[in-house]
Amino acid sequence: MVGPLQYRVGSVNLNYRVDGNGPDPLVCIHGVGSYLEAWSGVVERLAGDFTILTFDLRGHGDSTKIKGRYDIDDFVAETLSLADHMGFQSFHLAGFSLGGLIAQRLALTHLDRVRRLVLLSTVAGRTPDERERVLSRLAALQAGEPGSHYNASLSRWLTEDFQAQNPEKIEALRARNALNDPECYASAYRVLAETDFGGLLDQIRCPTLIATGEEDAGSNPRMARYMHERIVGSQLQILSGLRHSILIEAPELVAGMMKGFLVEEALVRHG
Repeated sequence: MVGPLQYRVGSVNLNYRVDGNGPDPLVCIHGVGSYLEAWSGVVERLAGDFTILTFDLRGHGDSTKIKGRYDIDDFVAETLSLADHMGFQSFHLAGFSLGGLIAQRLALTHLDRVRRLVLLSTVAGRTPDERERVLSRLAALQAGEPGSHYNASLSRWLTEDFQAQNPEKIEALRARNALNDPECYASAYRVLAETDFGGLLDQIRCPTLIATGEEDAGSNPRMARYMHERIVGSQLQILSGLRHSILIEAPELVAGMMKGFLVEEALVRHG
């Protein structure tokens, strides 16, 4: 492990770390209101096979709490700049939730950089009702207390069994969430709520793995199937009994799924 480290892109200092020394680079992008450590359970299981870059998005974790409007292309540019800094000419790319939207956009605009794409618990092709629901959550978030969104969302993210069996983890997640800057959180959530690349997905022409929890109400199985139908040759996994936060609740399952998909490519490339 190397990190935490800081790399400046324009007015943003990005907090990042590097794990593993495998031959193939893997870039992992977290979700809204989260931080690079959300990938820890997955990273520790993949570090023997890859060189893994995780980082805090602008406005998150220990990266700059930059104020104002965020756009999806800000996130893409900062991801690519950090990959360049690492010397990753091309890389595997995994994105969770908002990170999955950033990964979609990066694959659509810089396909030559992406070897294989992993889209976890992310969104595309929202119906009018789904758009209305997420925009209502955005409005409530912009108007409400910082902690109220977290409390309202906990059971959309994690099963009751996991919450009951892991009170220390839930408390740690709650404490970490309380460190979020409300304005930055809302700026990032707006990107999640208002972005949809559903009509462009057939332009993604790299091997792609799509996965979501069977009980994920926001990044739901219908959307995962929608993406699968439009990205030629993609693979689809609906994870039984899980909700949104599969990185937290099922890192071993996610890591195994990713390794099977990504190592398949490595075997082809390295013989």
